[in-house]
Amino acid sequence: MLNALIEQGVSLFLNIRTSVAKDLFGSLGPSVVRVGRHRVVKGPCQLAELEALRFVAQSTSIPVPKIRRTYTYHRKLFIELDYIKGIDLESASIENLLSVDQKKAIVDELAGFVRQLRELQPLHKGNVASADSGSCLDYRIGTRPVGPFLNHEEFHAFLRGNIPLEDCRQVYGEQVLQCHSHHYRTCFTHSDLTQRNIIVDEGRIVAIVDWAFSGWYPEYWEYTKEHYGLLNIPDWYSELRRVMPRYDSELEAERSLWAQFDEPGNQMHV
Repeated sequence: MLNALIEQGVSLFLNIRTSVAKDLFGSLGPSVVRVGRHRVVKGPCQLAELEALRFVAQSTSIPVPKIRRTYTYHRKLFIELDYIKGIDLESASIENLLSVDQKKAIVDELAGFVRQLRELQPLHKGNVASADSGSCLDYRIGTRPVGPFLNHEEFHAFLRGNIPLEDCRQVYGEQVLQCHSHHYRTCFTHSDLTQRNIIVDEGRIVAIVDWAFSGWYPEYWEYTKEHYGLLNIPDWYSELRRVMPRYDSELEAERSLWAQFDEPGNQMHV
């Protein structure tokens, strides 16, 4: 009874706060509402995003929005975060707000942040999972959380629809066979390092946002996910290839899977 009353109170508070805030500040996106000069509320979120924000803040110097509090509303998670002053890199590029030197410096800074993520050590070596070894969400895999996977072999089997490795060449081609036969390190990965998730101000990165897809993945995943849903911004990709570890064979393998069996989590739930 007490828990129900508490949830009703939280629900009322959250509804009033976000409704008033939308009138005052507008929406920052489909799941983010600015609720004051210095705060936003994001949700509903998966637990993996909360785990990632805490883990990255505690383990690296990467700038991420600070968590202020969480809410549970109709069994869904909402996170109150600091509002980050700045503009996303995509908008800054479209509006020509950055010089060539500033763009290069931002990419170099981003590369340093990616190196920090790749140096982190997983709780369970080989797992494909969220920061705290739970289920992970990535729209490349599907619209529902999946896993955790005990090892890369289990994860790769899921990506190819559980087609046996010995049949992989015939079904998906040589590149997928080579990729899924290889041993990789496990690295912490943002999984959505697009320009819209990089907030800049005065020519520097002030925050990396939207950690919803992050988790422990094979070391090539950050690079291949950079090219998923490739946008027409060749200078951005050429700069990334300059500073990030390249996995071009794995990218070809992933492109084959994108074409033939994309979002396996959705297809295998049908």
